[in-house]
Parts: sequence; structure tokens; C-alpha cells
Amino acid sequence: MDWRAMIADKLMSPQEAVSVVKPGDTVMVAPFISTPMDLCAALYERRHQVKKIRIDHPATIFPWVRPEEEDWCELHDNYGTPANRDMINAGRVEYLPIAVWRDDEFPAGYTSHPDVFLVAVSPPDRHGYCSFGTGLWLSRRIALNAKLVIAEVHEEFIRTGGDNYIHISQIDRFCEASGPLPPPPLPPRSEEEVAVTEVICSLVASEIIKDRDTVQIGIGTVSSALGLYLGEKHDLGIQTEIITGGVPTLVERGVVTGRYKTVHPGKVVGSACVFLPPEELAIMDGNPVFELYDFSYTDDIRMLVQCDNLVAVNNALMVDLTGQVASETIGPRVWTGVGGQTAFMIAARYARGGRAGTVLPSSHLLNGQRVSRIVPVLPEGAAVTVPRTIVDYVVTEYGVASLRGKTVRERVGELIAVAHPAFRAELKEAARKTYGVTV
Repeated sequence: MDWRAMIADKLMSPQEAVSVVKPGDTVMVAPFISTPMDLCAALYERRHQVKKIRIDHPATIFPWVRPEEEDWCELHDNYGTPANRDMINAGRVEYLPIAVWRDDEFPAGYTSHPDVFLVAVSPPDRHGYCSFGTGLWLSRRIALNAKLVIAEVHEEFIRTGGDNYIHISQIDRFCEASGPLPPPPLPPRSEEEVAVTEVICSLVASEIIKDRDTVQIGIGTVSSALGLYLGEKHDLGIQTEIITGGVPTLVERGVVTGRYKTVHPGKVVGSACVFLPPEELAIMDGNPVFELYDFSYTDDIRMLVQCDNLVAVNNALMVDLTGQVASETIGPRVWTGVGGQTAFMIAARYARGGRAGTVLPSSHLLNGQRVSRIVPVLPEGAAVTVPRTIVDYVVTEYGVASLRGKTVRERVGELIAVAHPAFRAELKEAARKTYGVTV
């Protein structure tokens, strides 16, 4: 039976589907790459009829709040993206820092029982089950608690194992997508940035990750490329939040087997897939090795600490000379968000045989001037995403700084050694003035 016939009584246009949203409602929207763009556009078209609604949209890539149109809704978001970053920092979006994820709780600060939930799904299979495609996130949990569920159907969506499914009986309205979802926003990268990423990922692969480790790869300009550099390893496991590019190929080549995982052995576990090319999504589609679960489960420290030899590798915006990691703000300015970085880094540090690593370029060009990303102290107002007491390694293109068990003096020496050479002298002087240590 054609899938459209299966849901014919619920299938309508995006405009008709969102016509039930009324002023004062709380609307939850599936996050980031799973944003149902047609439904969002249709709701935005109604902004003058549904003023004062609240929209909870994690890591939104839809520009809900625009100049001179800021007051029609109250947007809550926990992760800055190009679509909302300026409005967050202008105070027009309610920014929600979240670092604690528990499988038995809905994330604090979001509405657990929204009036309406907008989500993207696959067509139903012959049994009536839809997939959430490449991003489960919190969608199944929200759908089961929302008063009304409206789904946008995408024929390109893959199917995976785990909890990545919902039955058509649990969805109230459907619309057919006008086209594939847009790829996640990626900032342009210079040749220098590409080269730096290659060196850093090669260092992590050769000096930190060992055969039989279970790896978490964080999203970020450097860390998300790590899967492309693990081809010489053996029997790796993946227990992560985001499944990134290179991982499906490693499964196909027999590099990632999960044979020695102590949680979900033999499975690649995450909550979503980001930055994967079509050929790798094809490897995942219908492959029982890949399982997607609720974000609050994949990022629950209580489960993660049971993963022996868990290695967490996450991106940073800057690191101070004692190892404090800032990954979400530049000074007080919100740039991204916490996501699961704090949870995975803590879990890796506590897991038996685990290691917590931070990666970042040693410097970057800002308005044509080179700026160090290893700094004496974090700028005023900067959020500490990972405390220095948790970080084992900091990796730049100049090497690996080993921090576990090191004094402040030793940490300063390790971090200056991996800073850009142009800044090492001034960092040494700053260390003497700030921390009273000479290296």
C-alpha cells in the first residue's frame, strides 16, 4: 500500500496542518538537522494570528526571531546557531544553558507536555511505523507527551535501530515535505584550518585513542572530522551523542566492531547523525549495527560511566593556561552551547580506563590578525564548559598537552608548549604575572 493512502485521513498541506496552533500555545520543534522546515515556514506565516506563543526549539536552524518581528513569539533555545546567534546575544531569544541530561527526566527548562510538537519523519513502513531519520534527539519522548503531534514526511529519511520510530497512530497530522531538509550550516574553512584539523586528528588517533577503546566524537570544526583518521585502529566502539562522518565507513571496514564495549556491545550508539555524506547514510539505512536513542539517554552520565575505556574528544573555542575549557561562549557572547560536552567529558574521566580530550587550533585569524586560542585566563564573562579538573589532554597542531595529575606550573608548561610559537613568550610572561610560575 502506498504510504500516502495509509495516512490519507491525516495528510494535508503544511498551512492546514499548523492552522490548529492558537495564541498562547507552547510549540516544541524537533532540533537542528531534524527541523521540519515547511511546517516552520507555515507557522511563521501565521505569526500575526498566533502572537505570544512560546516556541521551544533546541539548536534551531529556522530564523524564528527576525529584526522588527521579535515580539510575535517567545523562543527558547539551548544552542546558538547562525540562525539565532545574534538574537540570543541581543536578548531577543531566551537562552537555556543545559548540561545535565537524565534518562528518567525531561530536560529542565523545556516544556515536557507542549500543546503542539512539530517534527520530521520518514514515510510509514508497511506496519505503520515512521523513523525520525538521522535525528532522534528528544523527539519520541516529546511526541508521546505532546497534546498534538504534527509531522512533516521526508522520503529520503533513513531507518535505524534503537528507539528511532513512532507509529502513525501517535501522530495527529501529516504534511508532505516540499524537498529534502537542508544540510547543517557549516562555516567556510580556509586551507590553514583544513591542514590544522588533519594534524590534530592525526595526533589524537596516534597518541590518545587505543585499540578496543569506546569513542565519543563531539561536533565541532576539528573534532567532528576525527572519524576520518581512525582507519588504522582495531575493534573500536562508538558510544556518542552525534554520529559523525567517517564512522559508517569504519564499520564497513571492520575497524569499528564494538566487540569490547561494556554498554551496547556490537552497536554504534548515538542520538543523531551530522555531517555524513549520502554514501555513509546508505550504509546506516536499515543496518542493525546503528542505534539511535533519546538524547537524555545517550548523554546520561550514569550510563556513560559504565563504558570502560571511554575516550571523549570535544572541540573548544579557547583554553586557559590551567586547562579551563570554554566551548560555548566568547567572553559573554553565546556562540554555540553545552550540548553533551560536559557530560561526556566527566563520564570519560570517571569511566574505568577513560580519557577526556579537548581539541582546538592553537590560533585563528580575526580581522586579519592572528589571535591565540591558548590564553592566560578566559575572557571576562566566558562560560567554563569543562573545568580544568576534568581535562586529561589538550591537543593543538603543535602537540598533545597532558594535564592529568599535573600541578598548575606543569599545566602551564604543557599548554605553552602546544600554543602557537608566536605567542609562547607572552604566555610565559602572563603565567609569571598571573599565576606566579615560571616555565
